[in-house]
Amino acid sequence: MKAEIHPDYHTITVQMTDGTTYQTRSTYGKEGDTLRLDVDPKTHPAWNKGGIHIMENAGQIDKFKKKFGAFGAFGSTTKKAEDKKDEAASA
Repeated sequence: MKAEIHPDYHTITVQMTDGTTYQTRSTYGKEGDTLRLDVDPKTHPAWNKGGIHIMENAGQIDKFKKKFGAFGAFGSTTKKAEDKKDEAASA
């Protein structure tokens, strides 16, 4: 292996937004530096489910079916398909 191509991993302190700290190894800064986080899993909505927005998709789905339903997709039946079923039943 080539010498001096690997990053210098050293121990740093990570400080969370609530003030708690933990030790980890990183290439950040120098040995003993403190990395202060602006956003962490305790405060960010992506990790704590506090900011997840449940979208109401029913209106979007109805709009899509209304727009593309004439193509006969998505389980909707067209008038022609219903007429064929009636003819087959009466025969």
